Amino acid sequence: MQIRMIKEALGASVIESEDRLDTVVEHIYASDLMSDVLAFGKPNSILLTGLATQQAVISTYMAEFKGVVFIRGKRPKDGSLKFAKDNHLILLSTELDMFEACVRIDAFSKGRLLKPGTGVVEEKPAMLLNHELFINGSDFANAGMVSTEVKSILKKIGFDPKLIRRVAISTYEGEMNVVMHAIRARVTLAVTPKVIEVVIDDEGKGIPDVEQAMQEGYTTATEEMRAMGFGSGMGLPNIKRNSDELVIKSAIGKGTILQMKFFI
Repeated sequence: MQIRMIKEALGASVIESEDRLDTVVEHIYASDLMSDVLAFGKPNSILLTGLATQQAVISTYMAEFKGVVFIRGKRPKDGSLKFAKDNHLILLSTELDMFEACVRIDAFSKGRLLKPGTGVVEEKPAMLLNHELFINGSDFANAGMVSTEVKSILKKIGFDPKLIRRVAISTYEGEMNVVMHAIRARVTLAVTPKVIEVVIDDEGKGIPDVEQAMQEGYTTATEEMRAMGFGSGMGLPNIKRNSDELVIKSAIGKGTILQMKFFI
């Protein structure tokens, strides 16, 4: 889950490192005992605590957590902010107490929200993660780095390896198409409890005939691209084979949008 989603679930405010809201955490650990954090906390977690001290932040860093959420509106008044900034930790503050904060995060992760002060559950299309990345056309030196990051994010969340493999292959094929044929592209990775969606929206020359482009072996790659091992005409067919749902929208002279869905 992205820390941004935890912030939304708790109605929290950012104390330090707002630029780290897209950080993904695997666990939530709630405790006011820092020895327990060090003994039992798992890396890539975020800490919920009422202990608003620098030692809480340092303990978080030592345990390889990503940040701290201070409950009951608490905010540290010592050197915590500087330490967090220097060590790339995010600090949040919520008015909720420990119990309600834990319940809210659990409800949010399952696609529900609690109406403040009522305990009434509202159904909500849960968004566990919404992340943007960018690809530059003709950048063969970095080709594959975006799909590598997508794969890494999904592994950290803990999805089934077979599902991750399908997403990674599809994203990689889409990324290579951008590198070979477009100027640039924005990649959006969206994850809910039911589906992983990858959208690649590029600026380029577009696809004149999508149906023809979907045929195995059809390619418009140059000889130079072929010499590097790309452009065999299997890109779009591979994406279709690995995704559960594929929508392609293309406009000549403007670009192409690949919308890939993978059901969980």
